[in-house]
Amino acid sequence: MASVTDRKNDRREIFGWLMYDWANSAFFTVVVGVLVGPYLLALAEKAVGADGVILDLFFFDVTPKGLPAFCTAISVLAMVAMLPVLGAIADYTNLKKSMMAVFCYLGVIAGALLFFVTESYVACSVLFIIANMSFAAANVFYNAFLIDITTEDLRDKVSSYGYGAGYLSGFLVLVLNLIFLKYAGEWFGITTGTAVRISFLFASLWWGAFAVVTFFLVRTRNPDREVPHNRNLATVGFTEMWATLKELRRLRYTMLFLVAYLFYNDGIQTVILQSSVFISYELFTSKGLEDDPSFLIMIFGVAQISAFAGALIFERIARSLGAKRTIMLALVVWCGIVIYAYGFFETKTQAYIMGGAIGMVLGAAQALSRSLYSQMIPRGREASFFGLYEISEKGTSWMGQLMFTIIVGATGSFRHAILGLIVFFVVGTIILLFTDTTRAIHEAGNLTPDEAATH
Repeated sequence: MASVTDRKNDRREIFGWLMYDWANSAFFTVVVGVLVGPYLLALAEKAVGADGVILDLFFFDVTPKGLPAFCTAISVLAMVAMLPVLGAIADYTNLKKSMMAVFCYLGVIAGALLFFVTESYVACSVLFIIANMSFAAANVFYNAFLIDITTEDLRDKVSSYGYGAGYLSGFLVLVLNLIFLKYAGEWFGITTGTAVRISFLFASLWWGAFAVVTFFLVRTRNPDREVPHNRNLATVGFTEMWATLKELRRLRYTMLFLVAYLFYNDGIQTVILQSSVFISYELFTSKGLEDDPSFLIMIFGVAQISAFAGALIFERIARSLGAKRTIMLALVVWCGIVIYAYGFFETKTQAYIMGGAIGMVLGAAQALSRSLYSQMIPRGREASFFGLYEISEKGTSWMGQLMFTIIVGATGSFRHAILGLIVFFVVGTIILLFTDTTRAIHEAGNLTPDEAATH
């Protein structure tokens, strides 16, 4: 008989888990997705000029246009080793929830401190990097809890509902910020810059406040393994990271899926993170017009509602086509989106259309990828494997960010940079096509959703 801490499919605990997506998605959507990029760009341009060089890195220059993408890439490169080690430590201890809380509130504090940055693009960059790193680190443990709280047959559904809750939360906070930014000057007599900084603070506190529900309802699990007597947590963490990488050589199709995901989700995250800068520049800055943060928030609001619908609709499609084919269908649409952005995007109306299309396939690719991957990893190694997964999860894309930075620095064109991202969708789709996901699930010692439902 399963112990209380091992019990799965408990509605109260699943609700608590879903609430973390509700909590942190508001921060990711409002701060990372919409506001911090244009704000950081404006601070940098004010300091060094529109075409000034912030860093000369021999192979390429970091300019104000490429600074937001560069900061994201730096935060990810710093996490490449850290995340798998943190995951390994969590697999050997009962500290999974505690470590998730530490990084959650470190991110909340860094995000809230952005409120105080009025001139220094360096301070803004550092706080953004810390917040993004903490966001990703907390997500390692959050994603690993999906395996603890659900059986295989409910993973697609619960994962999709989690993303759905996040999209609804993101939409709600976007609407509140839209109203605030639009009328802040009239109602409170403050500048747009001050209103943006208040939005940073509000979204950060939203993340921290609702995360309390998660930490109250999700139960601490005992580890399946114990730290050997002659070892300590630090050495076990690095040893386990190496063991996880070796294990991936045995789980060949799990590794193939992870590589595919690394590519296509890197492209997805780069589009999301750079879309506000891209739209702001193409519709306003390049035409000599003042930026309109409220319009950007409206676009992301459309994307959030569309993503909520997409997460639920594509979860049902996956019941017929299977998760793998459904993800590939979404990636074909992503290819169409970047081509559209490069060759046809000119007006505000087209921005709304593009936002709706992005949202629809965003929910499908992210929710189904998380649940499918969770079935391909061995029991007791959840956090270790999700540490590798997180390297290209929300806010932690790095190849796409570097490519975007390099192309913008070399050509001065956001359109060329956006088109270049199609490489990630094409490569990811091809690798996924040759990934036998059913065999990957069996090799990890797990059941497919259909098998689990009849077991």
